Amino acid sequence: MLFAALFFLLAFLGLAGLFGLKYWELKSGRVLFASARERADARASHLKELLVAVRIDIAKLPPTALRIIRYLVHEGALALAALARIGERQAHRLADLASYKHRFERRETRSEFLKKVAERKSGREEGTQPFANGEDI
Repeated sequence: MLFAALFFLLAFLGLAGLFGLKYWELKSGRVLFASARERADARASHLKELLVAVRIDIAKLPPTALRIIRYLVHEGALALAALARIGERQAHRLADLASYKHRFERRETRSEFLKKVAERKSGREEGTQPFANGEDI
């Protein structure tokens, strides 16, 4: 709190000093440090131009950051999918190792319903329409 009060007091005294200097210059008709003021004005104008350019660049930052985040999420999802595929392969290897059969083979189903569904599905993949002849499953 003391630091803030001291800083405020110094800023207030600096502003009062600048107003006093300006009053004295207007009254006496003399300008102190004219060349230094011109250089300071030129630098202030240059700084203002830089701030405008920075403001424009900062306005471009959120869409760019969003694109970068989207790319990182996409790459993370692809890496996770690859990791899942590796895990799947390893799980199958473990299941094959733990099984007394040592090779899983797909068998023909005994269910008539599942056979009809498989036939219907394979017929649809070949280009036929389901239920084209009015037959229900």
